[in-house]
Amino acid sequence: MRLSKNFWLNELIKSPTADRYDISNDPSTEHLVSLTVVTHKILQPVREQFGVITVNSGYRSPALNSKVGGSGKSQHCNGEAVDFEQLGTANADVAKWIAKHLEFDQLILEFYNPKQGANSGWVHCSHKKDGSNRGKVMTAMRVNKKTVYKSGFVLS
Repeated sequence: MRLSKNFWLNELIKSPTADRYDISNDPSTEHLVSLTVVTHKILQPVREQFGVITVNSGYRSPALNSKVGGSGKSQHCNGEAVDFEQLGTANADVAKWIAKHLEFDQLILEFYNPKQGANSGWVHCSHKKDGSNRGKVMTAMRVNKKTVYKSGFVLS
């Protein structure tokens, strides 16, 4: 099923972990609507600006989210969030463009480390279909083997 000009449903529900553990990752109709919205509001504009992007994670069923150690409050479980990369552009630059040009709920530059190269980490972005988007920008980083979220973009 095509969700937008350049994105298909299977890109947003594929999961090697779900396959490996035989976990269903089929979205409900409500989740499908949310996936379509996040595709149109986030993924498609990023694709049109930067070219081909790779979706690392989209919808996660609660069982899959638990298996991968996701937060119980993860917007992935609602079909509202996507994790992705654009291999020709630094993930930090993609995130900065989103912050400047798109409406979003949360934008997180996850585990980006310029010392490891422009394509380290990935971008997490969510969009709520009801329009109650907060425009919250954060950076996720590892500190003493724990994930820490800092407000804004931390690019060190």
